Amino acid sequence: MYPKRFVFKLLSAVALVFLAFLPAVSQASMVRVLTVLGPIDIALYDAAAPLTVANFLSYVNSGAYKNSFIHRNVPGFIIQGGGYTWENGVQTIAALGPVMNEYSASRPNVRGTVAMAKLGSDPNSATNQWFVNLADNSANLDVQNGGFAVFGQVTTSGMKVADAIAALSTVNACGINAGCAFTNLPITSMPATGSLQQGNLVMVNSASLIAFTSDSDRLFNYLEATYPQYLSLPGSASATANVNGTAYYYRYYPQSNSYIGTANGMVYYLVPAISGNITTLGTLAAWLATVAGAGY
Repeated sequence: MYPKRFVFKLLSAVALVFLAFLPAVSQASMVRVLTVLGPIDIALYDAAAPLTVANFLSYVNSGAYKNSFIHRNVPGFIIQGGGYTWENGVQTIAALGPVMNEYSASRPNVRGTVAMAKLGSDPNSATNQWFVNLADNSANLDVQNGGFAVFGQVTTSGMKVADAIAALSTVNACGINAGCAFTNLPITSMPATGSLQQGNLVMVNSASLIAFTSDSDRLFNYLEATYPQYLSLPGSASATANVNGTAYYYRYYPQSNSYIGTANGMVYYLVPAISGNITTLGTLAAWLATVAGAGY
């Protein structure tokens, strides 16, 4: 049963002070990696690492990461994915041509950044596999093999999911792959039969670009990632509707039969199954202070 009012914390006065200094809506691309533990949203460094971003997006846009899984978990270091899917068993994601290494000291491998994995003997060998830095790994990863190219930053809510993955138990499952890529395979549960199945893995249900074209979209993306129990899997793209003379810009969430919307600088929430009344959640300007601080 859903609460009568959507449970959001009030913004602090300090956050409001910083609102005046917020930049305009970012034009950076953002990808949502939707795992079984929740969404990992990644703001991409389009301008700083264009080749690496284009390479990553080629896999995202082709659907190559759908039904993939996080295959490596080294707590306090990284979680890694992008190499394998589960389609009636483990399958290797076909690699495209390698991308030129775009490592830069201005983009160190610190906590929350995303970089490409590569072969140990070739700085320009990155293809499909990527990893999230769980800690400041710059002293290690910035100085070996030409440096690892950071091409994005995980949002605050996304790092909670990454940390939850890192907290899972791992198994050495080299028996399911001749290349022995699964020495630190994170699992959500132990297999009942002794043989790993899809339901035991940290599956990535999808990876896709998300709308990032307006302040309202930024807010919707943030709320979806922060409160997936209420705003999970929008049924369609953002839309507009006129209700009693007020033009709303909104998204609809069929799983919870709920709506989040904005109009006239305010933010609104509606759950028709509970009440036909539209609940006011505050001003859009106030929410944007939190949204920007969370990486959206």
